[in-house]
Amino acid sequence: MSKALLRSGFIVSAMTLISRVLGLVRDVVIANLMGAGAAADVFFFANKIPNFLRRLFAEGAFAQAFVPVLTEYKQGKELPDQQLLIARVSGTLGTIVTVVTIFGVVASPVVAALFGMGWFLDWWNDGPQGQKFVLASDLLRITFPYLWFISFAAMAGAILNTLGKFAVAAFTPVFLNVAIIAAAIWLAPQLEQPEYALAWGVFFGGFIQLLFQLPFLKKAGLLVKPLWGWKDPGVTKIRKLMLPAIFGVSVSQINLLLDTLIASFLMTGSISWLYYSDRLLEFPLGLFGIAIATVILPALSSRHVDKSTENFSATLDWGIRMVLLLGVPAMAGLFVLAEPMLMVLFMHGAFSPDDARMASYSLMAYSTGLLSFMMVKVLATGFYSRQDTKRPVKYGIIAMAANMVFNIALAIPFSYVGLALATAASAAINAGLLGVTLWREGVLKKQPGTGRFILQVLLATTAMIAGVLWLSPDIDAWRTSSLVERPWLLAQVIGFGAAIYIGVLVITGMRPRHFRAREY
Repeated sequence: MSKALLRSGFIVSAMTLISRVLGLVRDVVIANLMGAGAAADVFFFANKIPNFLRRLFAEGAFAQAFVPVLTEYKQGKELPDQQLLIARVSGTLGTIVTVVTIFGVVASPVVAALFGMGWFLDWWNDGPQGQKFVLASDLLRITFPYLWFISFAAMAGAILNTLGKFAVAAFTPVFLNVAIIAAAIWLAPQLEQPEYALAWGVFFGGFIQLLFQLPFLKKAGLLVKPLWGWKDPGVTKIRKLMLPAIFGVSVSQINLLLDTLIASFLMTGSISWLYYSDRLLEFPLGLFGIAIATVILPALSSRHVDKSTENFSATLDWGIRMVLLLGVPAMAGLFVLAEPMLMVLFMHGAFSPDDARMASYSLMAYSTGLLSFMMVKVLATGFYSRQDTKRPVKYGIIAMAANMVFNIALAIPFSYVGLALATAASAAINAGLLGVTLWREGVLKKQPGTGRFILQVLLATTAMIAGVLWLSPDIDAWRTSSLVERPWLLAQVIGFGAAIYIGVLVITGMRPRHFRAREY
C-alpha cells in the first residue's frame, strides 16, 4: 500500500515541482515587469477571480465529488457505463460553466465591483483609485474564459488520476506558466499597458492546458462527446456531493477573496504584497500538501468501496505523517527566511527592497498557517472519499465565518498583514474540526510510534532553524549583496538547513523503510 502511494506521491511531487518552479519564474518575470504597483494589483485581482471559480467548478469541489463516484464505476461497472457517466458529467458541467463564463465576460464590471468594492466606490466618487476599477473590468473580460478551459482540463485530470496516471494532470499547469512568461517577454513590450499581455497569457495558457489533456483521454478510451444529463444517477450523486463540497474545499480560496475585497480599501501594493507572499506559500503547499491529498483520494475511495477500514485508517495516517514530515520544516523555513526569499526571487526591476520587506511581513503571517492548509487538504479526503461532504462544508462555513471576524479584528491594527494572519487562523480552526471528527469516529486512529515520530520531526526542525539562524547573515547583508550573490547564499543556507534536518532524523532513528510500509 505505502510503496504505491509513495511512488505516486513522488511522481506528482516531481511534476508539481516543475510547475511550481516555472510558476516562481513567472512571478519573477511579473515582479520585474510591474513590481507591486497599481497595475500589478489589478492584474492579480483579475487573475484571482477565475482561479477562485476554478476551485469550485474544477479541481477543488468537483474533483472531490467526481473521483469517488468514478472510482465506484471503475470497480463495479463496464467501460461503456464509465464512458456514459463521463459524457453526461462533462455535458452538464460544461453547460453550467459556459453560462457562468459568458456572464463573467459580459458582466465583468459587476464582478469587479463585487470583489473590488474599494476601487468601485472610488470610481463612483471620482477618486484617484477609480481607474483601477475600469482596468479590472477590462482585464476580467480577457481572463474569465480561463475558467471554461481549466474546468474541462481539470475534469480530464481527475479521470486520469483514477487510472493512476497522476503525472499528466500534475504536469499540465506548466503550460499556463509558460504562456504567461511568453506573453510577458514577447507581447508585453509591444503594448503600452503590459498587464493586458499578461491577461492574454492567462487566456491562452488555459486553452493549451485543455488541448494537452485530450490525447491522453483518447488513448484511455474515455474521450467522449458531452451529453446533458442533469437527472442521470451518477450526475445526481456527483452534484449532491459537489454542492456542499464547494464550501468545504474552497474555504481557503474564499478567505483569499475576502482578503482581496478588504485589501481594495487598503494602501496601494497591499494586493500585490499578499499575492507574492501567497505564491511562496503555495510552493510547498502544492508540492507536498496537494500532491499527498491527490494520491491518497483514489486510494481512500477504493478502501471505502472495499470496506477495508484498517487499510483506510493506515492510508490516511500515512498522508498525515507525510504532511508533518514535510510541512513542519517548510513552515519554519518560510517564517525565518521570508525576506531573503522574496529578495532573491523578486527584488529587481520594478520590485523594490521596500516591496520585499512589506511582502515578507505577510509571508511570515501566512507561513504560520502552512501546516493547517496542508492538513485541511489531507484530512478532507477522509470525508470526501467516503462521500461525506456535509460535515466538511459545515466546518468550512465555521472557519469562513471565523475568518471574517478575524479580518475585521486584525485588518485595522495590522493592515494587510492582519488579513494573512486571519487566513492562517481560520485554516487552523478548519483543520482542527476535521481532525477531531475523524478521531472521534475512529476513522483516524493512533498508530504505533506516533509520539516518537512527532518528537523526531520537532527536534529536527528546531536544530534546522538554529543552524539557519547561525549561518544566515543579517538583513542588511542580504540587501547589499548582488543579484548573483543572493541566490547562492540562499541556496547555501537552505541546503545547510536541509542537511541538518535530515541528519537529525537519521540520528534519532528514522529510516526510508518507515515510509514504504506500515511500520513506524
